[in-house]
Amino acid sequence: MEFIDLIRKNRSYRNFDESVRISDEELRSFVNCARLSASAANRQPLKYYISNDAKTNALIQPLTAWAAKLRPGRMLPDPGHNPTAFIVICVDTAILPNPQAADRDVGIAAQSILLAATSKGFGGLMIGAFNKNVKQALELPEQLEPALIIALGKPAESVVLEDAQGSIDYYRDAHDVHHVPKRPLSEIILGK
Repeated sequence: MEFIDLIRKNRSYRNFDESVRISDEELRSFVNCARLSASAANRQPLKYYISNDAKTNALIQPLTAWAAKLRPGRMLPDPGHNPTAFIVICVDTAILPNPQAADRDVGIAAQSILLAATSKGFGGLMIGAFNKNVKQALELPEQLEPALIIALGKPAESVVLEDAQGSIDYYRDAHDVHHVPKRPLSEIILGK
């Protein structure tokens, strides 16, 4: 697969096939891709909580909020379409006392994880809107601050990229296909 195709396929999925599990080995390989990625000043302040069991996933899921831009009242994922795994990216404040200083590392790590998952036929969603009680629910050590949650699973929905015609708000059509408008290249390149 060409790299550009991997990027196109790496979308924010919000419905998953709950019958397709992600193994510990696969989750560890995704985190290994993040581990090998760039880190500002090579501090490597990130730690990763992985879950692929139903009991722990059931603790995490209700502490997350998904797709705020969709019509009011729409709760995602749809019933019976929850992710089958989560990776909680945490900042170790013993290494980097200011967790916000790790924002670049968190973004790089999350993209590496999602690209690795996509290359294996999975999909995911970066979730920044989560209840801070996730730290207590997962009994994380005091020095670990959750920065981002990644939901993972086998996608059970269609996501279509399209050129933006004004609005860049994502939306679902009458067939529940998720549309993601992207600004054209000519609009975002400066200079030449």
